[in-house]
Amino acid sequence: MAVTDQIADMLTRIRNAISARHEHVLVPASRIKLEIAKILKAQGYIQKYDLVDDRRQGKLRLHLRYTPDRQSVITGLQRVSRPGVRTYVSADNIPRVMGGLGIAMLSTSRGVVTDREARRRRVGGEVLCYVW
Repeated sequence: MAVTDQIADMLTRIRNAISARHEHVLVPASRIKLEIAKILKAQGYIQKYDLVDDRRQGKLRLHLRYTPDRQSVITGLQRVSRPGVRTYVSADNIPRVMGGLGIAMLSTSRGVVTDREARRRRVGGEVLCYVW
């Protein structure tokens, strides 16, 4: 069965791996997922990521991050824009997640960026997901 929403599939795999307390999770690789992984790493939500060659499209291995008492650093993931209902925002209406404690990821004309970066650059775009 083909997956129609690759980003939602990635977020669900991360959510499931966190609830099972896995050290890492494998997701099929794509350019947009790689950009999302870069942002998660830069914001401190994951330890690291690496590409695994499986002689097909490749896999993206995300090494999850936990606190010393084994609580996940990621407490929530939510897909916003979906294939059936796309959600676009202008630079003036970029949402704040948890009052600024979380991040929103946007796909803009300048690539995939966080909500703070989009506000700084004054660009809007498609709201991909929220992470807190």
